[in-house]
Amino acid sequence: MLLKSIPKVDRFITNIAFEGLAKSLITKISKEKISNLRENILQNKILSFDENLLIKDVIDEYKNITSSSLKPLINATGIIVHTNLGRSLLHKETLEKAFNIATSYNNLEYDLQKGQRGERYEHITKSLKELLDCEDALVVNNNASAVFLILNTFCKNKEVVVSRGELVEIGGSFRVPEVMNQSGAILKEIGTTNKTHLRDYENAICEKTSMLMKVHKSNYEIVGFSSEVKFEDISNLAKQHNLIDYYDMGSGHIDELPYGLGKNEPSIKELMKQNPSLLSFSGDKLLGSVQAGIIIGKKELISKIKKNQLLRMLRVDKITLALLEESINLYLKNELDKIPTLKMLNTSIEMLENRAKKVQKSLENILKTEVLNTNTLVGGGTTPNRKIPTVALSLEFKDFKANKIEKILRDNLIISRIENDKVLLDFRTILEEDLEKLENILKEIFKNG
Repeated sequence: MLLKSIPKVDRFITNIAFEGLAKSLITKISKEKISNLRENILQNKILSFDENLLIKDVIDEYKNITSSSLKPLINATGIIVHTNLGRSLLHKETLEKAFNIATSYNNLEYDLQKGQRGERYEHITKSLKELLDCEDALVVNNNASAVFLILNTFCKNKEVVVSRGELVEIGGSFRVPEVMNQSGAILKEIGTTNKTHLRDYENAICEKTSMLMKVHKSNYEIVGFSSEVKFEDISNLAKQHNLIDYYDMGSGHIDELPYGLGKNEPSIKELMKQNPSLLSFSGDKLLGSVQAGIIIGKKELISKIKKNQLLRMLRVDKITLALLEESINLYLKNELDKIPTLKMLNTSIEMLENRAKKVQKSLENILKTEVLNTNTLVGGGTTPNRKIPTVALSLEFKDFKANKIEKILRDNLIISRIENDKVLLDFRTILEEDLEKLENILKEIFKNG
Protein backbone atom coordinates (compact mmCIF):
# COMPACT_ATOMS: atom_id res chain seq x y z
CA MET A 1 0.00 0.00 0.00
CA LEU A 2 2.84 2.34 0.91
CA LEU A 3 4.54 1.72 -2.43
CA LYS A 4 1.42 2.85 -4.27
CA SER A 5 1.52 6.20 -2.48
CA ILE A 6 4.90 7.04 -3.97
CA PRO A 7 4.36 9.63 -6.73
CA LYS A 8 5.51 9.07 -10.30
CA VAL A 9 8.49 11.20 -11.25
CA ASP A 10 6.80 12.98 -14.17
CA ARG A 11 3.95 14.12 -11.91
CA PHE A 12 6.12 14.84 -8.88
CA ILE A 13 8.44 17.28 -10.72
CA THR A 14 5.47 19.46 -11.75
CA ASN A 15 4.90 20.48 -8.13
CA ILE A 16 4.72 24.26 -7.73
CA ALA A 17 7.51 24.09 -5.12
CA PHE A 18 9.98 23.42 -7.94
CA GLU A 19 8.93 26.44 -9.99
CA GLY A 20 11.94 28.46 -11.17
CA LEU A 21 14.40 25.61 -10.56
CA ALA A 22 16.31 23.81 -13.33
CA LYS A 23 13.96 21.04 -14.51
CA SER A 24 16.71 18.66 -15.63
CA LEU A 25 18.47 18.73 -12.25
CA ILE A 26 15.21 18.50 -10.29
CA THR A 27 14.27 15.46 -12.41
CA LYS A 28 17.60 13.77 -11.78
CA ILE A 29 17.46 14.34 -8.02
CA SER A 30 13.80 13.27 -7.84
CA LYS A 31 14.52 9.99 -9.64
CA GLU A 32 17.30 9.19 -7.18
CA LYS A 33 15.27 10.14 -4.11
CA ILE A 34 12.18 8.21 -5.24
CA SER A 35 14.26 5.17 -6.13
CA ASN A 36 15.90 5.22 -2.70
CA LEU A 37 12.53 5.67 -1.06
CA ARG A 38 11.11 2.64 -2.88
CA GLU A 39 14.12 0.52 -1.89
CA ASN A 40 13.82 1.53 1.79
CA ILE A 41 10.13 0.66 1.83
CA LEU A 42 10.82 -2.78 0.33
CA GLN A 43 13.42 -3.38 3.04
CA ASN A 44 11.02 -2.22 5.75
CA LYS A 45 13.33 0.65 6.70
CA ILE A 46 10.50 3.14 6.21
CA LEU A 47 6.96 2.57 7.49
CA SER A 48 5.38 5.89 6.51
CA PHE A 49 5.69 8.42 3.71
CA ASP A 50 5.10 12.18 3.50
CA GLU A 51 5.29 13.78 0.06
CA ASN A 52 6.00 17.20 1.57
CA LEU A 53 9.11 15.83 3.24
CA LEU A 54 10.21 14.34 -0.07
CA ILE A 55 9.77 17.72 -1.77
CA LYS A 56 11.84 19.37 0.97
CA ASP A 57 14.52 16.69 0.63
CA VAL A 58 14.76 17.25 -3.13
CA ILE A 59 14.99 21.05 -2.75
CA ASP A 60 17.65 20.74 -0.03
CA GLU A 61 19.72 18.51 -2.29
CA TYR A 62 19.24 20.95 -5.19
CA LYS A 63 20.54 23.81 -3.03
CA ASN A 64 23.44 21.71 -1.80
CA ILE A 65 24.52 20.88 -5.36
CA THR A 66 24.10 24.37 -6.82
CA SER A 67 25.52 26.42 -3.95
CA SER A 68 29.22 27.28 -4.04
CA SER A 69 31.37 25.05 -1.85
CA LEU A 70 34.05 27.75 -1.70
CA LYS A 71 33.23 30.11 1.15
CA PRO A 72 34.86 33.22 2.62
CA LEU A 73 36.33 32.51 6.06
CA ILE A 74 37.77 34.48 8.95
CA ASN A 75 41.35 33.31 9.29
CA ALA A 76 42.13 33.49 13.01
CA THR A 77 44.99 30.99 12.87
CA GLY A 78 47.72 33.65 12.63
CA ILE A 79 49.21 31.92 9.58
CA ILE A 80 49.36 34.65 6.93
CA VAL A 81 50.16 32.52 3.86
CA HIS A 82 47.87 29.63 4.81
CA THR A 83 47.89 27.13 1.95
CA ASN A 84 44.65 25.46 3.11
CA LEU A 85 42.88 28.82 3.33
CA GLY A 86 43.88 30.15 -0.09
CA ARG A 87 47.34 31.62 0.64
CA SER A 88 47.74 35.32 -0.15
CA LEU A 89 44.75 37.65 -0.34
CA LEU A 90 44.19 40.22 -3.06
CA HIS A 91 43.26 43.84 -2.45
CA LYS A 92 39.79 44.77 -3.68
CA GLU A 93 41.20 47.50 -5.93
CA THR A 94 43.49 44.95 -7.60
CA LEU A 95 40.48 42.75 -8.32
CA GLU A 96 38.38 45.65 -9.57
CA LYS A 97 41.04 46.68 -12.09
CA ALA A 98 41.37 43.10 -13.32
CA PHE A 99 37.57 42.88 -13.50
CA ASN A 100 37.52 45.27 -16.45
CA ILE A 101 39.93 43.01 -18.32
CA ALA A 102 38.00 39.84 -17.51
CA THR A 103 34.66 41.28 -18.66
CA SER A 104 35.89 42.92 -21.86
CA TYR A 105 37.69 41.91 -25.01
CA ASN A 106 41.31 42.90 -24.51
CA ASN A 107 44.76 42.97 -26.11
CA LEU A 108 45.96 39.73 -24.48
CA GLU A 109 47.72 38.61 -27.67
CA TYR A 110 47.25 41.68 -29.84
CA ASP A 111 49.86 44.34 -30.56
CA LEU A 112 47.99 47.66 -30.63
CA GLN A 113 50.95 49.46 -32.21
CA LYS A 114 51.42 47.03 -35.10
CA GLY A 115 47.82 45.91 -35.47
CA GLN A 116 48.80 42.25 -35.45
CA ARG A 117 49.20 39.26 -33.15
CA GLY A 118 51.30 39.99 -30.08
CA GLU A 119 52.70 37.99 -27.16
CA ARG A 120 50.63 37.41 -24.02
CA TYR A 121 53.65 37.58 -21.71
CA GLU A 122 54.71 41.03 -22.88
CA HIS A 123 52.28 42.74 -20.51
CA ILE A 124 53.74 41.27 -17.31
CA THR A 125 57.32 41.21 -18.64
CA LYS A 126 57.35 45.00 -18.86
CA SER A 127 56.48 45.38 -15.15
CA LEU A 128 58.78 42.60 -13.92
CA LYS A 129 61.77 43.92 -15.88
CA GLU A 130 61.25 47.37 -14.37
CA LEU A 131 60.84 46.07 -10.82
CA LEU A 132 63.53 43.39 -10.74
CA ASP A 133 66.01 44.63 -13.35
CA CYS A 134 65.87 41.29 -15.18
CA GLU A 135 66.47 40.74 -18.90
CA ASP A 136 63.24 38.81 -19.43
CA ALA A 137 60.40 37.07 -17.59
CA LEU A 138 57.83 34.36 -18.11
CA VAL A 139 54.75 33.35 -16.09
CA VAL A 140 53.28 29.84 -15.78
CA ASN A 141 50.52 28.48 -13.57
CA ASN A 142 52.62 27.79 -10.45
CA ASN A 143 56.21 27.41 -9.32
CA ALA A 144 56.12 23.62 -9.66
CA SER A 145 55.36 24.17 -13.35
CA ALA A 146 58.24 26.62 -13.56
CA VAL A 147 60.66 24.04 -12.13
CA PHE A 148 59.41 21.33 -14.47
CA LEU A 149 59.51 23.55 -17.57
CA ILE A 150 63.03 24.82 -16.89
CA LEU A 151 64.41 21.33 -16.30
CA ASN A 152 62.63 19.91 -19.34
CA THR A 153 63.92 22.70 -21.57
CA PHE A 154 67.60 22.60 -20.59
CA CYS A 155 68.29 19.32 -18.84
CA LYS A 156 66.51 16.53 -20.72
CA ASN A 157 68.88 13.54 -20.64
CA LYS A 158 71.47 15.77 -18.96
CA GLU A 159 72.65 16.04 -15.38
CA VAL A 160 71.46 18.61 -12.83
CA VAL A 161 73.67 18.99 -9.77
CA VAL A 162 71.70 19.47 -6.53
CA SER A 163 72.64 19.29 -2.86
CA ARG A 164 71.25 16.23 -1.10
CA GLY A 165 70.03 18.50 1.71
CA GLU A 166 67.76 20.35 -0.75
CA LEU A 167 65.87 17.42 -2.27
CA VAL A 168 62.64 18.62 -0.77
CA GLU A 169 59.08 17.38 -0.61
CA ILE A 170 56.44 20.06 -0.12
CA GLY A 171 52.64 19.92 0.16
CA GLY A 172 50.75 17.62 -2.16
CA SER A 173 53.71 15.19 -2.31
CA PHE A 174 55.59 17.46 -4.71
CA ARG A 175 59.12 16.00 -4.66
CA VAL A 176 62.04 17.60 -6.46
CA PRO A 177 63.67 14.24 -7.42
CA GLU A 178 60.43 12.97 -8.97
CA VAL A 179 59.81 16.22 -10.84
CA MET A 180 63.34 15.98 -12.21
CA ASN A 181 62.70 12.43 -13.34
CA GLN A 182 59.41 13.39 -15.03
CA SER A 183 61.08 16.31 -16.77
CA GLY A 184 63.72 14.05 -18.28
CA ALA A 185 66.57 15.55 -16.24
CA ILE A 186 69.15 13.32 -14.56
CA LEU A 187 69.62 14.06 -10.87
CA LYS A 188 73.20 14.29 -9.61
CA GLU A 189 73.10 14.36 -5.81
CA ILE A 190 76.03 15.87 -3.98
CA GLY A 191 77.11 16.38 -0.38
CA THR A 192 75.39 14.86 2.62
CA THR A 193 72.04 15.64 4.23
CA ASN A 194 73.58 18.16 6.63
CA LYS A 195 76.69 19.43 4.81
CA THR A 196 77.40 20.45 1.23
CA HIS A 197 80.51 22.33 0.10
CA LEU A 198 81.36 24.22 -3.07
CA ARG A 199 83.93 21.54 -3.92
CA ASP A 200 81.06 19.01 -4.04
CA TYR A 201 79.49 20.99 -6.90
CA GLU A 202 82.84 21.35 -8.66
CA ASN A 203 83.70 17.66 -8.36
CA ALA A 204 80.30 16.67 -9.80
CA ILE A 205 80.72 18.65 -13.03
CA CYS A 206 81.31 16.50 -16.10
CA GLU A 207 80.52 16.48 -19.82
CA LYS A 208 76.89 15.49 -19.05
CA THR A 209 76.30 18.41 -16.68
CA SER A 210 73.85 21.06 -17.83
CA MET A 211 72.87 22.93 -14.68
CA LEU A 212 73.84 23.72 -11.09
CA MET A 213 70.60 24.09 -9.14
CA LYS A 214 69.73 25.38 -5.67
CA VAL A 215 66.34 24.63 -4.08
CA HIS A 216 64.59 26.53 -1.29
CA LYS A 217 64.09 24.29 1.74
CA SER A 218 60.35 24.77 2.14
CA ASN A 219 58.85 23.86 5.52
CA TYR A 220 62.10 22.81 7.21
CA GLU A 221 65.66 23.85 7.96
CA ILE A 222 68.83 21.97 8.78
CA VAL A 223 70.50 23.24 11.95
CA GLY A 224 73.45 22.26 14.12
CA PHE A 225 76.48 20.70 12.42
CA SER A 226 75.50 21.80 8.95
CA SER A 227 76.49 24.00 6.01
CA GLU A 228 75.23 24.89 2.58
CA VAL A 229 76.62 26.83 -0.36
CA LYS A 230 75.42 30.34 -1.14
CA PHE A 231 73.75 30.75 -4.49
CA GLU A 232 76.27 33.45 -5.40
CA ASP A 233 79.09 30.90 -5.17
CA ILE A 234 77.10 28.32 -7.13
CA SER A 235 76.33 30.93 -9.79
CA ASN A 236 79.99 31.96 -10.14
CA LEU A 237 81.07 28.32 -10.45
CA ALA A 238 78.43 27.68 -13.14
CA LYS A 239 79.65 30.66 -15.15
CA GLN A 240 83.24 29.41 -14.96
CA HIS A 241 82.14 26.13 -16.55
CA ASN A 242 79.64 27.66 -19.02
CA LEU A 243 76.69 26.02 -17.22
CA ILE A 244 73.24 27.30 -16.25
CA ASP A 245 72.78 28.36 -12.64
CA TYR A 246 69.20 28.16 -11.38
CA TYR A 247 67.63 28.94 -8.01
CA ASP A 248 64.19 27.52 -7.30
CA MET A 249 63.32 30.11 -4.65
CA GLY A 250 59.88 28.70 -3.94
CA SER A 251 58.52 31.72 -2.08
CA GLY A 252 60.75 34.59 -3.13
CA HIS A 253 60.27 38.02 -1.58
CA ILE A 254 60.94 41.35 -3.28
CA ASP A 255 62.23 43.57 -0.47
CA GLU A 256 63.46 43.18 3.09
CA LEU A 257 61.13 41.41 5.54
CA PRO A 258 60.39 42.44 9.14
CA TYR A 259 61.49 40.52 12.25
CA GLY A 260 64.70 39.40 10.53
CA LEU A 261 62.78 36.89 8.41
CA GLY A 262 65.04 37.45 5.42
CA LYS A 263 68.25 36.86 7.36
CA ASN A 264 68.87 33.46 5.81
CA GLU A 265 66.92 34.08 2.60
CA PRO A 266 68.10 36.81 0.23
CA SER A 267 65.45 38.80 -1.59
CA ILE A 268 64.89 38.53 -5.33
CA LYS A 269 66.41 41.98 -5.77
CA GLU A 270 69.56 40.92 -3.90
CA LEU A 271 69.91 37.78 -6.00
CA MET A 272 69.44 39.69 -9.24
CA LYS A 273 72.57 41.72 -8.41
CA GLN A 274 74.52 38.46 -8.88
CA ASN A 275 73.41 38.28 -12.53
CA PRO A 276 71.93 34.75 -12.30
CA SER A 277 70.92 32.64 -15.28
CA LEU A 278 67.45 31.79 -13.95
CA LEU A 279 65.31 32.27 -10.84
CA SER A 280 61.77 31.07 -10.22
CA PHE A 281 59.32 31.80 -7.41
CA SER A 282 55.62 31.74 -6.51
CA GLY A 283 53.20 34.58 -7.13
CA ASP A 284 50.87 33.75 -4.23
CA LYS A 285 53.30 33.49 -1.34
CA LEU A 286 55.52 36.34 -0.10
CA LEU A 287 54.98 38.25 -3.33
CA GLY A 288 51.38 38.51 -2.12
CA SER A 289 49.57 38.05 -5.41
CA VAL A 290 47.74 35.40 -7.40
CA GLN A 291 48.85 31.78 -7.93
CA ALA A 292 51.57 31.74 -10.57
CA GLY A 293 55.10 30.55 -11.23
CA ILE A 294 57.37 33.43 -12.21
CA ILE A 295 60.59 32.80 -14.12
CA ILE A 296 63.12 35.61 -14.54
CA GLY A 297 66.64 35.72 -15.91
CA LYS A 298 68.62 35.75 -19.13
CA LYS A 299 66.65 36.65 -22.23
CA GLU A 300 68.39 33.99 -24.32
CA LEU A 301 67.36 31.24 -21.89
CA ILE A 302 63.78 32.42 -21.44
CA SER A 303 63.42 32.62 -25.23
CA LYS A 304 64.26 28.91 -25.36
CA ILE A 305 61.72 28.14 -22.62
CA LYS A 306 59.04 29.96 -24.63
CA LYS A 307 59.70 27.61 -27.55
CA ASN A 308 59.07 24.53 -25.40
CA GLN A 309 55.78 22.96 -26.53
CA LEU A 310 54.89 22.21 -22.91
CA LEU A 311 54.44 25.92 -22.24
CA ARG A 312 51.08 25.74 -24.03
CA MET A 313 49.84 23.40 -21.28
CA LEU A 314 51.27 25.44 -18.41
CA ARG A 315 50.51 29.00 -19.47
CA VAL A 316 48.26 31.35 -17.50
CA ASP A 317 45.09 33.08 -18.66
CA LYS A 318 44.19 36.75 -18.97
CA ILE A 319 42.79 37.01 -15.44
CA THR A 320 45.97 35.73 -13.80
CA LEU A 321 48.09 38.05 -15.93
CA ALA A 322 45.87 41.03 -15.13
CA LEU A 323 45.93 40.34 -11.37
CA LEU A 324 49.67 39.73 -11.32
CA GLU A 325 50.40 42.86 -13.34
CA GLU A 326 48.33 44.97 -10.95
CA SER A 327 50.20 43.48 -7.98
CA ILE A 328 53.60 44.17 -9.53
CA ASN A 329 52.49 47.74 -10.29
CA LEU A 330 51.73 48.21 -6.58
CA TYR A 331 55.38 47.44 -5.85
CA LEU A 332 56.48 49.88 -8.55
CA LYS A 333 54.26 52.61 -7.08
CA ASN A 334 55.36 51.71 -3.52
CA GLU A 335 51.75 51.10 -2.49
CA LEU A 336 52.63 48.08 -0.37
CA ASP A 337 49.71 48.65 2.02
CA LYS A 338 47.51 47.39 -0.83
CA ILE A 339 49.25 44.01 -0.70
CA PRO A 340 47.41 42.28 2.19
CA THR A 341 50.17 39.72 2.85
CA LEU A 342 52.73 42.46 3.43
CA LYS A 343 50.28 44.62 5.36
CA MET A 344 49.48 41.78 7.79
CA LEU A 345 53.16 40.94 8.14
CA ASN A 346 54.02 44.54 9.00
CA THR A 347 51.10 45.32 11.34
CA SER A 348 52.49 46.45 14.69
CA ILE A 349 51.97 44.58 17.95
CA GLU A 350 50.34 47.70 19.40
CA MET A 351 47.74 47.69 16.62
CA LEU A 352 47.05 43.99 17.12
CA GLU A 353 46.62 44.52 20.87
CA ASN A 354 44.13 47.32 20.28
CA ARG A 355 42.05 45.10 18.00
CA ALA A 356 42.14 42.19 20.44
CA LYS A 357 41.06 44.40 23.36
CA LYS A 358 38.23 45.86 21.31
CA VAL A 359 36.84 42.39 20.57
CA GLN A 360 37.45 41.33 24.18
CA LYS A 361 35.40 44.26 25.49
CA SER A 362 32.49 43.40 23.18
CA LEU A 363 32.42 39.87 24.63
CA GLU A 364 32.19 40.85 28.30
CA ASN A 365 29.73 38.64 30.23
CA ILE A 366 29.52 36.26 27.26
CA LEU A 367 32.90 34.52 27.18
CA LYS A 368 35.93 34.27 29.42
CA THR A 369 38.75 35.81 27.41
CA GLU A 370 42.40 36.79 27.80
CA VAL A 371 44.65 38.84 25.53
CA LEU A 372 47.93 36.96 25.01
CA ASN A 373 51.26 37.83 23.45
CA THR A 374 52.42 34.80 21.52
CA ASN A 375 54.11 33.80 18.24
CA THR A 376 53.05 32.56 14.85
CA LEU A 377 54.54 31.52 11.48
CA VAL A 378 54.24 33.15 8.06
CA GLY A 379 53.27 29.81 6.47
CA GLY A 380 53.05 28.49 2.93
CA GLY A 381 56.55 27.01 3.06
CA THR A 382 58.07 30.47 3.52
CA THR A 383 60.75 31.32 6.10
CA PRO A 384 60.56 27.83 7.71
CA ASN A 385 60.60 27.76 11.52
CA ARG A 386 60.98 31.54 11.75
CA LYS A 387 58.47 32.74 14.34
CA ILE A 388 57.03 36.25 14.44
CA PRO A 389 55.33 37.97 17.38
CA THR A 390 51.57 38.25 17.43
CA VAL A 391 48.59 38.90 19.70
CA ALA A 392 45.77 36.44 20.30
CA LEU A 393 42.55 36.28 22.29
CA SER A 394 41.91 33.04 24.17
CA LEU A 395 38.31 31.87 24.48
CA GLU A 396 36.77 29.78 27.26
CA PHE A 397 33.11 28.85 27.58
CA LYS A 398 31.54 26.90 30.44
CA ASP A 399 33.25 23.52 30.70
CA PHE A 400 33.68 23.07 26.94
CA LYS A 401 36.90 21.44 25.82
CA ALA A 402 39.11 23.40 23.42
CA ASN A 403 38.38 21.09 20.50
CA LYS A 404 34.62 21.56 21.00
CA ILE A 405 34.93 25.36 20.93
CA GLU A 406 37.22 25.13 17.88
CA LYS A 407 34.59 23.06 16.05
CA ILE A 408 31.79 25.47 16.97
CA LEU A 409 33.84 28.33 15.54
CA ARG A 410 34.70 26.31 12.44
CA ASP A 411 31.01 25.52 11.86
CA ASN A 412 30.50 29.29 11.79
CA LEU A 413 33.37 29.85 9.33
CA ILE A 414 35.90 31.09 11.90
CA ILE A 415 39.14 29.11 11.70
CA SER A 416 41.04 29.32 14.99
CA ARG A 417 43.97 27.43 16.48
CA ILE A 418 44.55 25.53 19.72
CA GLU A 419 47.63 26.32 21.78
CA ASN A 420 48.31 24.94 25.28
CA ASP A 421 44.76 23.54 25.39
CA LYS A 422 43.27 26.96 24.72
CA VAL A 423 41.38 28.16 21.66
CA LEU A 424 43.09 31.24 20.25
CA LEU A 425 41.90 33.89 17.83
CA ASP A 426 45.12 35.29 16.35
CA PHE A 427 44.77 38.91 15.25
CA ARG A 428 47.77 38.81 12.91
CA THR A 429 45.44 37.40 10.22
CA ILE A 430 42.04 38.77 11.21
CA LEU A 431 41.30 41.54 8.74
CA GLU A 432 40.40 44.91 10.22
CA GLU A 433 37.22 45.01 8.15
CA ASP A 434 36.21 41.62 9.64
CA LEU A 435 36.39 42.69 13.31
CA GLU A 436 32.74 43.70 13.60
CA LYS A 437 31.66 40.57 11.74
CA LEU A 438 33.77 38.46 14.13
CA GLU A 439 32.19 40.13 17.17
CA ASN A 440 28.65 39.56 15.86
CA ILE A 441 29.27 35.89 15.09
CA LEU A 442 30.77 35.23 18.53
CA LYS A 443 27.86 36.98 20.27
CA GLU A 444 25.34 35.05 18.21
CA ILE A 445 27.01 31.73 19.01
CA PHE A 446 27.59 32.11 22.74
CA LYS A 447 25.21 34.73 24.15
CA ASN A 448 22.41 32.20 24.73
CA GLY A 449 24.71 29.59 26.16
